Amino acid sequence: MNKTERIYSFLMDRNNDAEDELPEAVRQNVPRNGLRQVLGNSLQSSGDQIVNASTVLPWLFSVLGVPAALTGFLVPVRESGSMLPQAFLTPLVLKVTYRKWVFVTGALVQALSVMGMAGTAALAEGMTAGVLVLLFLVAFSLGRCLCSISSKDIQGRTIPKGERGQINGLATMASGLVAITLGVAIRIIGGGDLSASQLVWLLVGGGILWFLVALVYAGIREPATEKTTKPSKTESDSSTNKSGNTNNPGNTSKPDDTGAAKKDSERNWLSQVVHLLRSDKPFRTFVIARSLLLVSALSPPFIITMSIQSGTSALAGLGGFVIASGVANLVGGRIFGRAADRSSRDLMSFGAALASTIIILTILALTIFDISGESWIGAAIFIASYFLLRLTHTGVRVARKTYLVDMAEGDLRTTYTAVSNSAMGIILLLVGGVSSALAIVHINWALGFLAVMGILGIFAGRKLPDVSRQD
Repeated sequence: MNKTERIYSFLMDRNNDAEDELPEAVRQNVPRNGLRQVLGNSLQSSGDQIVNASTVLPWLFSVLGVPAALTGFLVPVRESGSMLPQAFLTPLVLKVTYRKWVFVTGALVQALSVMGMAGTAALAEGMTAGVLVLLFLVAFSLGRCLCSISSKDIQGRTIPKGERGQINGLATMASGLVAITLGVAIRIIGGGDLSASQLVWLLVGGGILWFLVALVYAGIREPATEKTTKPSKTESDSSTNKSGNTNNPGNTSKPDDTGAAKKDSERNWLSQVVHLLRSDKPFRTFVIARSLLLVSALSPPFIITMSIQSGTSALAGLGGFVIASGVANLVGGRIFGRAADRSSRDLMSFGAALASTIIILTILALTIFDISGESWIGAAIFIASYFLLRLTHTGVRVARKTYLVDMAEGDLRTTYTAVSNSAMGIILLLVGGVSSALAIVHINWALGFLAVMGILGIFAGRKLPDVSRQD
């Protein structure tokens, strides 16, 4: 056992049976590829903490004197911009023999985009700076789009079931450490705020991280894309598992789904989304469940807004919320990574239930006892609620990423990833619009709406077939 394999075995709870089923060339490179994915994903997650559309970029806009109206575009551009184009770009990705080069291209686009933001922060201000940063954010999101399409396929080709969730979890832990460090640094260096020059150097550091991500992923040894032929009836029958699915255990696809995926990829992106959602019931159920799981993603910002409206100082509480987010990632990454490998479906349902419960208890506590954010009890409730929601979201995100990798094989996995993310880009805008409209009436209405979504998500998650390793 060489050094690389020893390190990988120390970090991972390895699934020897699943590894033995891999081709020899792939099996030999599992430790090397696994460590590179842990490192690459960790660097990417760390960069995300620096170029955060909910924290760092709003600070940047404030420091540069950008009109407040433009600040509201940051999160929608960042999230939807990386999701909506995925089905459109999938046909191009499917033509690439080694998908790691798609990921490397996306990482380089993100690196150059962040450097562009840094240059804008150093040279421009006001409306001009705001528009330029948003344009660079659009480019950044397109780069992330390429990484998102290709990353799950790379992981599925190089890492066996039972180890994929742990890789996602370790990367999440690393991002937690970075968030904690960033939160502490903000308090020490900036005293709750940062100057324009400090933000410029922070963004430069983020750009360097994505250059390193590209370098790390370029060293992954990925098997070439193979042309898949339709298996014989004997092969098809022998590969059917207990749940009636075919091919690999837990796979919900049909024997010729790879060919179907390529056929689907020739459609325009909107037709592809509609076709898959109508014809593929397991995939449709996954998208519905994932949509309802937005409760854990969209509720934390409302908690922060509520805390500020309740009297908590924005600057005094900002470092606390950033640190709380980091601790949630640090704690949840390892725990939920292993849980996702046992049953990503059950983890998604559990996350939906927990998020809804946290929201309901927070609303009841603040309403019944009329607690103010100016008191230490109120501040503690807000930070604790935010921490628990971020912890829950960590579990939900690791679970749904692992589920998507495990539920299909080959080009079908790439198509599932792209189409689900394109659909989620549209759904995110719709759900975000409804919750924002309700927040105009009162934030409790927005949080209540999201809590109801989470409750429905419990039942939607339970309808999914369990595609993970079973202990």
